[in-house]
Amino acid sequence: MKGKGDFSGGSCIVNEEKVIVINNMKPIEQRLNIIASCFKDYDLEGLYIVPALRKYINDATRLEL
Repeated sequence: MKGKGDFSGGSCIVNEEKVIVINNMKPIEQRLNIIASCFKDYDLEGLYIVPALRKYINDATRLEL
């Protein structure tokens, strides 16, 4: 799915499927933070995630609180 607009990004439901929308025009750090914050809605405990990435996700979601 592609489109243009002035938006930050985040998760939404499209055709009854949950998707994460990212604006490629935003700085990379902002895009990574959006992805990490969207991951908080998923149970990641059963998935292997590289430790550095897991730490990034945990740190980013902790900053939101």
